[in-house]
Parts: sequence; structure tokens; C-alpha cells
Amino acid sequence: MLKSEDLQKAAEDFRYLLNRGYPRKAALEMVGNRYQLASDERHLLHRGVFSDRDAGLRQKKKIPLEKIRGKDLVIDGYNVLITIEAALSGRPLVLGNDGFIRDISGVSGNFKKTDKTDGAFQLIFDFIKRVKPRQTLLLFDSPISRSGELAQEVRVGLERENLSGDAIAVRVPEKILIGFPGMIATSDTVIIDQSKKVVDLAGYIIRNLSFRSGFAGTATNSTHLIRWRGKRGAVGKR
Repeated sequence: MLKSEDLQKAAEDFRYLLNRGYPRKAALEMVGNRYQLASDERHLLHRGVFSDRDAGLRQKKKIPLEKIRGKDLVIDGYNVLITIEAALSGRPLVLGNDGFIRDISGVSGNFKKTDKTDGAFQLIFDFIKRVKPRQTLLLFDSPISRSGELAQEVRVGLERENLSGDAIAVRVPEKILIGFPGMIATSDTVIIDQSKKVVDLAGYIIRNLSFRSGFAGTATNSTHLIRWRGKRGAVGKR
């Protein structure tokens, strides 16, 4: 792994190229080769560094929690779940310069339920109780193994918590998420860029909620959160 100051420089160079219109893939390859970045370091930059324009547009789409009350909310199930599980497990996360917290493990396509899954869902249920949407829909990618069973467990949980909503497994959740007329909870850049109102649900939970008994500490203490600042890239882990 590179030293922190070298990764900072790589992040700054990557953002510099993006700000000048270089294609993202080419810019990442150029910076990665220059600094001899390993694949996980390149993935970190890919997940956390964006042009100032893209970052600014996404930040403007983030809505305050009070705006959710009484509105329909759709949740990008695996995107939110895996990010919260990463925090509960102490795996690295990145706070992008666009303001969204993301998991950098790349496990989404191979997701398997863990001992942290139920706790992550309870945090989501607690979030829904707090913001009080009219109804909530959680979407899971059906090509991922056991998604139907996971959706059924969430439906049971929603009913148990007396929350209005549903959970379903669909082949392409993006078809529902993109263009959804209500509020969308995701950190997926493609979905954010094609949406108007976005909630960083996982980021909110990680920043603001203490983890329940049985999990490691609080979000800020148990999670390796890699942050970015305006001029010198990553400021390291906290």
C-alpha cells in the first residue's frame, strides 16, 4: 500500500485530469501507472474521487432528512446493505469528494448473508421509523443468489416493525430506481446522476447512529473511513 502522502498526490492528480475532461478510465490508468498503484488502490480512487463538476451536482441532489417525511422512498437494497455491513465489520469505506460514503470491498455481486446482516437491516428499519416516509420499497438484484429469500426476510421485518412498505427481488433494480418519482436511497453514481432527489441512507447511519450492543463501538470509532479534502486528496483513515 502506498504511503498516505503518495495516495494523496495520486488522488489530486486523478481529480486534476477529470476536471480537464479526461475520460475516467484513461485518467485512472494514467495515474495508476504513474504511481504504480495496486488494484485496490485504483479501486479506492475510482470509488472516491470525481471531477469538481460531478461532485457538485451530486451534492445538490442530496436532500435533508425532513424532506422524506410523507414521501415515497425506494432503497437500493444491496448498495445500502453492503455499505452498512462494511461499517459494522470495520471494513474500509471511502467518503467521496461528492459527499457520499461508499464501500470499497467490491463484494456486491457475490453477497452472502453474514452475522452483521440482521443488525444492518435493523438500522435501516430504525432509519425509516425516524424519517417517516409514506411507504418504503427495498429492491434487491435477483441474479444475486438468495435475493428472493432476503427480500422475504425484509418483508417480515417491515411488518414486525409496523412499517408500510415492501421488499422485492428484481432482475434490474436500476430500471425502477432511475426515474423513481419519490426519494432514492443509494450511493451508486450512475443512479445518482440520473436522479433528482437522493438520500445517502448508509452514510447517514454510519455518521450519526451509534451501533447497537454486540457491534464494535460507534461508526466513527469502528470504521476505517478514508476521507478526501479539496486540494490534497485522501487525508487518511480515522
